[in-house]
Amino acid sequence: MSYAMTASRRLDATFAALADPTRRAILARLATGEATVNDLAKPFKMSQPAISKHLRVLEQAGLVSSGQDAQRRPRRIEAQPLAEATEWLERYRQFWETSFERLDELLEELKLGKKKARPKKSKGEEK
Repeated sequence: MSYAMTASRRLDATFAALADPTRRAILARLATGEATVNDLAKPFKMSQPAISKHLRVLEQAGLVSSGQDAQRRPRRIEAQPLAEATEWLERYRQFWETSFERLDELLEELKLGKKKARPKKSKGEEK
């Protein structure tokens, strides 16, 4: 991924790559350590070329990079695009938390208002 790519385009590429469950599973596996294409293909019912296509999408988004280790080309996860996506999502989390806090306050006010508005039952009345 080019560093000249705008922040918006990097986010688009990151979220597009994360939209696929196979790619998310590949990232989850790579979070535990480097792996080759064959290692990554093992748990899936798909061919090595299909896994390679998923890896290409992840690499273009900057989420995965490949190294060179003799005959192996291990893939590893790259944290920066995920950090940028997390930072973007964080702004919305703060918004929703504030909204939920206001809703909790309103519900508490309504609940207290209902308790005050209920007429008390006399001792002879049953539930």
